[in-house]
Amino acid sequence: MRANYHTHTYRCHHAVGSEEEYIEKAIAEGIKILGFSDHAPNIFPEGYVSGHKMLPPEADGYFSHIRSLAQKYRDKIKIYVGYEAEYYREYWRPTLDMWAHNPPDYLILGQHFVFSEWGGDMSSSVPTTDAQRLGHYVDRVIEALDTGFFSCLAHPDILNFKGDAAEYRRHMSRLIRRAVSLDIPLEINLLGLSSKRHYPRDDFWALAGELGAKAIIGCDAHNPERVADKEEIKAGAEIAKRHNLELVDSIRLIDFTAKYNALISNSHP
Repeated sequence: MRANYHTHTYRCHHAVGSEEEYIEKAIAEGIKILGFSDHAPNIFPEGYVSGHKMLPPEADGYFSHIRSLAQKYRDKIKIYVGYEAEYYREYWRPTLDMWAHNPPDYLILGQHFVFSEWGGDMSSSVPTTDAQRLGHYVDRVIEALDTGFFSCLAHPDILNFKGDAAEYRRHMSRLIRRAVSLDIPLEINLLGLSSKRHYPRDDFWALAGELGAKAIIGCDAHNPERVADKEEIKAGAEIAKRHNLELVDSIRLIDFTAKYNALISNSHP
């Protein structure tokens, strides 16, 4: 494994270890590129505070510390700093305004909630047989990918659908085809694999292989020991091989500032 772009820090309130511990482990395992993509701070309704995301005041320290470590370790490993982010349409523009103060090298889309994490919306991991909810998840993901800000789709199979298989195939085909058309890789998530979660799910990856998707392995490391675990990487690669997926080891970085400025210009003729 040459690169891992899915690495968290203590700032998300459910990961442990220092950034240097993650970096040292990556170097020891032969990783050439390490991307930190902690759960992004979002603009939320007034009064709501997320318990599993970086808080807005933490962003400055996140970027400055990791940028300094990128310099410290520049002769041993390439380090990038980005976000794993949700897409909430109604708060997208103000959230981008906030992120613009510390432009990320890349964004990973991780849609843990279909509509919102406030107001009673259930997590994408909660089992459902509701095909309409599945359709809403796919709609939201496609809308996010179409913004042009995301370089990768994390755990694309996180929506824990237990309903009709034909409905699953119909909706997920839309998601996969859009990712293919945008040349965005889908992540085989090793945390889901090692934790025996409902993902990675075989029917999704069989469909992804059938439709010509690209896949990338993501450690989703919430502690340093989970950076580039050899057995997990082997298992992830076997999923790709079994379903004839093109396995890639890099994602496109983004010029966040250029994209943001273009958005601003188009919004104000």
